[in-house]
Amino acid sequence: MRKLLLLFLLFFIVSFNSQNSSSFEAGEWFKFRIHYGFVNAGYATLEVKEATIGQKPVFHVIGKGYTTGMSRFFFKVDDLYESYFDKSTGYPYQFVRKIDEGGYTKNQEGFFNHSTQKILVKDYKHKSEKTFSFPKGTQDIVSTFYYLRNYPTIDQLKVGESVAIDMFFDDETTKFKLKFLGREDITTKFGVISAMIFRPLVQSGRVFKEQESLTVWISNDKNKIPLRIKAELAVGAIKADLDAYKGLKHPFKVKSK
Repeated sequence: MRKLLLLFLLFFIVSFNSQNSSSFEAGEWFKFRIHYGFVNAGYATLEVKEATIGQKPVFHVIGKGYTTGMSRFFFKVDDLYESYFDKSTGYPYQFVRKIDEGGYTKNQEGFFNHSTQKILVKDYKHKSEKTFSFPKGTQDIVSTFYYLRNYPTIDQLKVGESVAIDMFFDDETTKFKLKFLGREDITTKFGVISAMIFRPLVQSGRVFKEQESLTVWISNDKNKIPLRIKAELAVGAIKADLDAYKGLKHPFKVKSK
């Protein structure tokens, strides 16, 4: 269950829509139930609020992930990710990463300067500061999700085509690539919903079984909500389903109940 919320934020960034019709607004909130095999392992939430950075109105997104029940007894996870990003451009100004995963902890804050294309990362656990360069348009892991929900031409992708974006995480900028697999109707707790299917291409290693080990089902409407997520891990498999929501900007289209 290591990197619980990170795992799901990586999945969530395949939610897209057209730039001329924003997919979200302040007040939006998602909750996802996470299963590890047959075990109800925990939950992840994402919430959009309003804030100001240097007198500039911004979106403030708060993401949380945590284990529950017996999963928490064996492996306690409490993750917090935050991002402050521009309402118009979607570019991030600040991020927060505060995690505790089975005793493995991080406590960091990053500050983007888009005019110099530099980011200052403060590590409060190790009492250190580092500055890194980044390409124009780079996102943090949370802002990436919301930026791509408004990504242009995503609905025009053909099966097998992909889109990529620069994302800063763990002191480096990497190219995150997502491949469109097609569309299908899936059954959820809310009813049958038309979904787009994506596969994020991730680096294999300690967490993921292979490069293409993730599959995500996204609502095929203006909201582009992550409905279902499946992943093959180095040990076992994990699944998440949308469990609750509120504050959607657009009607949630359910084909049948």
